[in-house]
Amino acid sequence: MAGQEADPGAPAQGSVFQPLEAGDPVQLGDYVLAARLGAGGMGTVYLSHTLAGRPVAIKAIRPELAGDPDFRRRFRQEVAAARRVHGLYTAPVIDSEIDTAPLWLATAFVQGPTLAAAVTRHGTLPVASVLLLAAGVAEALQAVHGEGIVHRDLKASNVLLATDGPRVIDFGIARAVDATALTKTGVAVGTPPFMAPEQALNKEIGPATDIFSLGQLVTYAAKGTPAFGEGQSHGVLYRIVHEQPDLAGVPDALLPLLRRCLAKDPAERPSAAEVIGLCRAASEGGILRRTGDWLPGAVTADLTRHHDVPA
Repeated sequence: MAGQEADPGAPAQGSVFQPLEAGDPVQLGDYVLAARLGAGGMGTVYLSHTLAGRPVAIKAIRPELAGDPDFRRRFRQEVAAARRVHGLYTAPVIDSEIDTAPLWLATAFVQGPTLAAAVTRHGTLPVASVLLLAAGVAEALQAVHGEGIVHRDLKASNVLLATDGPRVIDFGIARAVDATALTKTGVAVGTPPFMAPEQALNKEIGPATDIFSLGQLVTYAAKGTPAFGEGQSHGVLYRIVHEQPDLAGVPDALLPLLRRCLAKDPAERPSAAEVIGLCRAASEGGILRRTGDWLPGAVTADLTRHHDVPA
């Protein structure tokens, strides 16, 4: 699913809030739509507000998905599970329509760019920022896995950067596609450059799958590309299954973490709690402290583009 970023390649001075287009709904449930935030394989993301005025992100599910009974059944289950997740580094699901088309879900709006947009605009992150990013995402995964959910599509566009840390979005929802015939006709579950070997081989998925994707995420933040490169899907997936990660150019402080996260065998990967421990061990003084300037100055300045929310 798409994150809350409209265009990772947009100029820094441009607005992240795009006007509604012809054919867009005006209202979903109690939520009047104010702007577009982005679109992806499962639907379109809009900006709206609660009745009390707090901004929220509304994901409207594509009609062809919503029309599939298997998808609706799985979507209902996954949204119910996602609403139980309340981690500090997640964007919680606060409302949804899971029975009657159009299907949608509302999450807290995070006032910051995706990791993908930040790296595209401003380049790679310094080691201290990457360690705080990895630890925050790992803590989010603890909350997600604690509810029996596997994210399955952890990637740079599903991690948002805010002044007080990262936020993981869309956890578990990709699983709703698995049961549908649409999976075989172009709606892929997962994003190849961030997939784990067991996903590429259609084997059993578990929490360790997300840890591998976390390793890809950390490599991307530190190097600018995932550990097994980019390009055509079949080539990327072949390298993920059969080759070793390309960590050239990754700072040495991150290598112990990445070598464990990117192990081919899921049993050899660390837990989310162990990832946090590895991040602490690699940080200065063995502790992690997040401040308002945990990101590079250019990225922090870019956050302001997300603060001028249209009414």
